[in-house]
Parts: sequence; C-alpha cells; structure tokens
Amino acid sequence: MTTAPPTPGTLTGVPALAPLLARGALLSPLKRPRPDADFPRTRLVLPGLRVDLARLAAYERVCGFATGADALPVTYPHVLGFPMAMRLMSGRGFPLPLLGLVHTSIGITRRAAMPATAEYELAVHVEGLAAHRRGTEATVVTEVRAGADLVWESRSTYLARHRTTAPPPAGEPPSGEREPLPVRAEWQLAGDVGRRYGAASGDRNPIHLHPLTARLFGFPRAIAHGMWTVARCLAEHGTPDAAVVRTEFRAPVLLPGTVAYGAGDGRFELRGGDGGRRLHLSGKVEPYPAA
Repeated sequence: MTTAPPTPGTLTGVPALAPLLARGALLSPLKRPRPDADFPRTRLVLPGLRVDLARLAAYERVCGFATGADALPVTYPHVLGFPMAMRLMSGRGFPLPLLGLVHTSIGITRRAAMPATAEYELAVHVEGLAAHRRGTEATVVTEVRAGADLVWESRSTYLARHRTTAPPPAGEPPSGEREPLPVRAEWQLAGDVGRRYGAASGDRNPIHLHPLTARLFGFPRAIAHGMWTVARCLAEHGTPDAAVVRTEFRAPVLLPGTVAYGAGDGRFELRGGDGGRRLHLSGKVEPYPAA
C-alpha cells in the first residue's frame, strides 16, 4: 500500500512555540493513540530562513560547541525545525498526546557544511506511525535545503506509551547491557542546564525547567533535554562536514547530576557518572556517503 505524498503548506515565519505546547497539552486527554490511526498529511515549508546569530551563539555556548565560526552545529537545524514539528504534533489531527510523548531516537544526515549566514528552506512533515513494544511511535522528518539542494535531514521518533501486544524487535539488546565505551570525560551538570538550553532553543517544556514543575509529570528533579545531551556529546566527539549521526535516547538525565561521556570507534554514549552503568543515550557518527 502506497502513501500519498504530504500536502504542502507554506509558512511566512517560524511559529511561536509556547502556544503550541499549551495547545498540545490541552488536547492531550482527547487523544487515543494507536498505530493505525490517521495523522496529518501536511508538509510545512518555510522559505527564506535566516539564522539568528545571537541565538545560535547562545546555543553553541550551552551545548559546548565552539562559537564564532560561520557553520551550523550538526544538531542546530533540529532546533530550527522544532516549532514547525510542534505545529503538526500539537494539532487535533495528530493522534498521539503531546503530554508524555518521549523522543526515542534521531537520525541526522548532513551532506555538506552549512554556513550560519546562508539562506535556507525548512520543511517538516509526519512520515507515519508504527507499533512499538511500549505503544505507538511517530516518525517526524525535517529537511533543510540550500537552493535546490537537500543539505540536511533528520528522522525523529516519538513514542506515546500505552498498552500494546506488539512484540519487541528481534535482536534488540536490553537497555544498558552493552559493554560501556571507554570514558573520555565526566561532566558535572548544574541544575539550570534545562533553563539555559530552553532559553537558547525555545523549548521550555516544564519537565526541564525546575524540580517543582518536573514533579508534576512524575520526575523527582528536572531532566535535561534529550537534544541537549546529544548535542553536548557531539560537541565533544566532533563530526565531519558530511556526516550521518544516529542516536537513541535510553533514560533521562536528572539535574543536577554527574554523567560520563564515553567514545570509541565512531560510537559515543552517555552513562551515569561515578561508576554508574545506567545508559542515557548511545549513538554513532559515520562519514557521508558511507565508505
């Protein structure tokens, strides 16, 4: 069965994120997630995008990237596209509740270096839904073009947990059972990391901002943004101009806290510090195109 291509919808500016998060929260109790549900077929397109260099510098500082270069960090286009993704995911037509939705993975392909001063076209659409052993997972695609050339794209998966009979994928190793990679650095994370990243990225989800608001959603303390954790790892690891990055988010990072960054043979991971084996995320960086 073939799926019809998304219907294009052209935007004149980046949507305001806070009202979208609020709308998504209000509509969440009305959602009934299931893998065979319908989903929005719109492809949102924002032409003529210019990067705010001051906001970019703030993002680079909080994530550990070098500042001042005329180049976008490999994770930054996700920040640019996130409000557009939220416009689709917070609407009535998106079947998964925004409250409790978990970012489970991201795959990024950057085909060339991306100057921070260039003009881009940004596009976002929902690719589809799939059964997951813990519920239903949605895949959201973000694309960035320079002229006619596709220079960056990502596929993010978001999980809505609910009862399901879907079996676990064959051969998937249980979380945390892989042998840890060699530890390259240990980071002491301050309690305000979520607030600083939220200010730089615009993602001010209350679970990341303060212990009191995080407790409302079942967390003992505020948790770091998943995209901050992968950006911090990639700032340490480095990526070639043309690269493929794949990351799976395993467990939240509580703030404040200590984490250990490990790396080897193109792979990277973040685990609990002080000898802890709890795996927070794992990923891999490869050149594009693959050798």
